[in-house]
Amino acid sequence: MTTLTTAFGTPAPRTARPRVEGDWLLVPAPQPHRPVRLFCFPHAGGDATAYTPLARALAPVAEVWALRPPARGGRSRHAMPPDFDALVAAVTEALTPHLTGGEGGRFAFYGQSFGALLAYEVARALPDDRRPELVVVAGAPSPAEWAERETGNLDAAELLRLTGLEELVRADPDLVELALGAIRTDLAVSATYRHRPHAPIGSALHALAGSDDPMPATTGLSGWAAHTRGAFGQRVVPGGHLLATVDRPGPVGLLTSLLAKRQVSGPGSGSPSVHAGPASAPSSDTPKEH
Repeated sequence: MTTLTTAFGTPAPRTARPRVEGDWLLVPAPQPHRPVRLFCFPHAGGDATAYTPLARALAPVAEVWALRPPARGGRSRHAMPPDFDALVAAVTEALTPHLTGGEGGRFAFYGQSFGALLAYEVARALPDDRRPELVVVAGAPSPAEWAERETGNLDAAELLRLTGLEELVRADPDLVELALGAIRTDLAVSATYRHRPHAPIGSALHALAGSDDPMPATTGLSGWAAHTRGAFGQRVVPGGHLLATVDRPGPVGLLTSLLAKRQVSGPGSGSPSVHAGPASAPSSDTPKEH
C-alpha cells in the first residue's frame, strides 16, 4: 500500500471521505481543522475531481473546496449559465455561505486557465470585506488581455490536446466525447467574457505559468499586476498548461509557501509585492508601481 506524502516528504494526514456541498462544491479530502480553506476553480472542460491530488497533498495546511461546474460529471443534467456574467453571479452566490474559511477563518482562491479568470472575477464580485486574502491564477492571460489570447481560435479537440489531457481519455471514446462536450460548453461561455475597466482588488495576487505551456498567450504574467492593489507575485513553475490534474497535484510547495507566508503576515496585510522569475531564480521583494 502506498503512503501519501506532503511536498516536504512527511506523511500526509488521513482524510475523510469526499463530500459534496450543495450543487457547486466538492470537498475532495475534508480537513475541517485546517486554518485556511482554498477554493479551486477548474480549467475549461474540467471538473472538481481534477483537484483531488492537490487536496490530498495540501491536507496538512489547507482544506480544498473545488468548484463543480454544470454540464459534466455529477452535474451533467444541470445547464451552464448562458454567459460569463451569469456564471460569475451563480458561483458567487454558491460560495458566499462558505467563505468563513477553516478554523482560522481564512480563505483563498486558486484557478487555472478558464478557472483563473473565473476565480478573479468571482473575487471581484464579492464585497470588499468578503474577498479572499490571496488569489492564485495559473495559465491564463490577465482579464484585460483575455480577448487577445491565441486560444480564442482553438476548437475543443485542439484545446484537449494542448492541455495534455488527451492522453488520459483517448483510450475510451465515450470519455473523449464527454471531455470535448464540456470544453465546448466552457469555450462558449468564455467567448462571452468582456473586460470592463475597474478598480483593482485588495487581495494579494500571484500569477503562475508552466515552463512547458504550449500556449504563449497564457505565459505573459506581468499584466496581472494591474489588477491588484495588494501584494503581487509571478513565477514560472515546472509543468504544462494545466498544473493540477487528476493525475498530478500541481504546485503544492509554492501554494503551501504562499499560504504560510500569508499566515505569518496576516490576511489583508499590505506587504510589498513579490516579483519572482522562474522557479530556479531567487525571489526579490519590490514595491509595485502603479
